[in-house]
Amino acid sequence: MRVAVVGPTHPFKGGVAQHTTVLARALHEAGHDVEVVSWKSQYPRLLYPGAQHVTGPPEIQPIAATRRRLHWAWPWTWISEARRLRGADFVVLAHVTPVQVPAYWILLRLGAPQRGRSAIICHNVLPHERTALQRPLVSALLSRAQLVLTHSADQAALAATLTSSTIASVPLPPFGPDSFTSRGAMSDQVHRRLLFFGIVRPYKGLDVLLRALAQGPAGVELRVAGEFWHGAAEYTNLCQQLGIEDRVEFIPEYVAAEEVPTIFDRVDALVLPYRTATGSQGPLTAFDFGVPVIATDVGALAERVTPEVDGLVVPPDDVEALASALERFYSDGTELRLRRGVRRSDTSGMWSDYLAALGVQTQRDSTA
Repeated sequence: MRVAVVGPTHPFKGGVAQHTTVLARALHEAGHDVEVVSWKSQYPRLLYPGAQHVTGPPEIQPIAATRRRLHWAWPWTWISEARRLRGADFVVLAHVTPVQVPAYWILLRLGAPQRGRSAIICHNVLPHERTALQRPLVSALLSRAQLVLTHSADQAALAATLTSSTIASVPLPPFGPDSFTSRGAMSDQVHRRLLFFGIVRPYKGLDVLLRALAQGPAGVELRVAGEFWHGAAEYTNLCQQLGIEDRVEFIPEYVAAEEVPTIFDRVDALVLPYRTATGSQGPLTAFDFGVPVIATDVGALAERVTPEVDGLVVPPDDVEALASALERFYSDGTELRLRRGVRRSDTSGMWSDYLAALGVQTQRDSTA
């Protein structure tokens, strides 16, 4: 089957680009003829003021059949790529922002396979910070595809309010670079240091964590590693107001794959204080490094965590509840008990399940 995967790949950075790359490889390994249609420019710099690309070698090697022609502001690139898609049997689009909806709508309107199918993978059905205009835009896009795939039941329910297309939900499979899964020897040393890891945006609740840290156990430090969506000043100022500036270490930059093991070194837990969530690799990554997780009960985030076994789960946007969880984490040996409960996630078969949710046949299926 000829499959076209439309979405970001190297040199774009971040989870969506990594997922697109690994999806294309999984489809190729399943025996299909795969092409990636990627972006030259995904969105205006105003929406993402930081660097959009990684430098150096790819974090995940893209497949050879990769085209990087789409530009968010150049409609002729949408039309030319749409014409190329007409020969595909299956077109899969990675949707993450309404800015790309016009381009994707044209790709499906003019380039839908003549005898095939199309699917939209929704990393976010709607943005975490959204406006009223975005609902009709995304609705128009989702209604062009035969299948809409989400990564949580909450997102599936949201998609159902926007389209009558078939909707499927499947857990997000692992797609991190190989260096993410480097796991050293475990120890019983308590470092009294927590980790917040990933791009910092308002919906991820770093401000909640900082306030909880100020109310929580004394002497606990926090490492914050990742790019800041609108700069770090808001958070450094908050640390000063709370009197915890000497307990918070900021690493305000994109963390390249080879540097991730260092970021997880000498930390006791990964804290994910999200206000809202769709899918996240955070718990899987933490467990691969032998680190327990303290997460909020939103979206599919807490589904990866077994409470009181390999982490703690708290309500979202609740400073007192998170502060209480931090106190409990560092009392009565809870930290060591949870660390010993961490097991590397059993992700075998997750990509096969993912392809099955897309309705894609694998070589194993075809020979069964």
